[in-house]
Amino acid sequence: MLNHFHYFQEALDKRKANQTLRILKPKSAGVDFYSNDYLGLARNKELQNLLLKQINDHPHLLSGSTGSRLISGNSKEVIETEKFISKEHQNESALLFSSGYNANLALFSTLPNRHDTIIVDEKIHRSVHDACKMSHARKLKFKHNDIVDLEQILKRQKGNCYVAIESLYSMDGDFAPIREIAEIAKKYNAFLIVDEAHSFGVFGYGLVGKYQLQTSVLATVITYGKALGSHGAAILCDEIIKSYLVNFASPFIYTTAAQDVQWRSIRTGYEFLKANKNTSSSLQQNIKVFHQQNIKTPSSENSPIQAVLVSDNHRLKDLQDTLLSEGFLTYAVFSPTVKQGTERLRICLHSFNTEEEIVTLSEIIKRFI
Repeated sequence: MLNHFHYFQEALDKRKANQTLRILKPKSAGVDFYSNDYLGLARNKELQNLLLKQINDHPHLLSGSTGSRLISGNSKEVIETEKFISKEHQNESALLFSSGYNANLALFSTLPNRHDTIIVDEKIHRSVHDACKMSHARKLKFKHNDIVDLEQILKRQKGNCYVAIESLYSMDGDFAPIREIAEIAKKYNAFLIVDEAHSFGVFGYGLVGKYQLQTSVLATVITYGKALGSHGAAILCDEIIKSYLVNFASPFIYTTAAQDVQWRSIRTGYEFLKANKNTSSSLQQNIKVFHQQNIKTPSSENSPIQAVLVSDNHRLKDLQDTLLSEGFLTYAVFSPTVKQGTERLRICLHSFNTEEEIVTLSEIIKRFI
C-alpha cells in the first residue's frame, strides 16, 4: 500500500515539475474567454428569472428524484421533456442523461458488441475513448477529418462498423465534414454517431439538424452544459435504440435520475432560444473581430473555439499567467493532453465579450507567438 502511494506521489511530482499539475481553484473574477457559455445564457437575467418563476410556482422541481429512471426516478417532467426534445429535433425519440460524458459511455459501451468495430476520429472526446474501453468491440482511429483515410479503413472491415465524430471539435475548434462522412458511412453500411456538444445552440440545434441528416445518423448526442447554460445531455435516436439503451446501458440503468429542475431548465432553455433566435449573431460578430486580429489558428473561421498553438508547455504557461495578470481568463491545454508540439491556448468567444476585450487579448497573445 505504501509503495503504491509512493507511485501516486511521484506521478503528481512529475506533473508539478512540468507545470501541468491540475488543481481545483475557486472560480476567478475576470474577462471570460474560457467557459463554454457561448451565448451567455448561464448569466442571462431574463432566462434566470423565467426559471426562478417556475421554481416558485412548482417548488417540487427542487426535490430529489429518489432513484434511477427504472425505479422511482421516471417523473412526468423527464418524460415530457424527452418528448419535447425529440419533436424539436425532428427525431423519433430522445433519452436524457445527467451529462454528455454519461451519454457517450452509454452509447459506445452498449451498442457495439464483440464482433463489431468502432472507428473514431483521432481527436474524438475522451468520453468516447473511455466508453470504448468498456465495450468488447475493436476500436480503430482515422486521421482527423480525413474522409479518404476513413473510407480506406471502412473498406477493410467485415461486420458492423460504428463511426464516431464530433460536429465541432473542442480542442481544435474545427468542423467535421459531416455531410461527406454521412455519405461514406451510408456507402459502407456503417452506423454514424455524432456528438454535437459544441454545435448545439451556436448553430441552431446543431449541424445534424441544419443539414437534415437525422435519417443518416444512428444517434446524436446533444449536451446542455455549454451554449444552453444548463446541464445534462440527450441522445437523439429511434425508438428501438432508446429501448435497447434503457434495457442494456449500465450508465443509464444504474444512475440516480437528476432532479426535475434540471429537465425543466433544459426545456425552458429551448423555449428561450426559440423566442430569441438572434442570440448567436453577436457571437458571430465577435468571432469575426477575433479573426481580424490576424492570429494564426487551425480553427474554423466561424467557430466559437479558437486554438492558438504555443508549442512549449513553459511558454504557454507564461502566456496564460500574463493574460490572467491582465484580467483575462483563458484555458491552456498542455501536453500530454494534446500531442507534444501542439500545445495551445484554447480561447472561447462569447456573445458578451466586447471588441475592446478581444483586441487587448489578441495584442497580448501576439507577444508570445
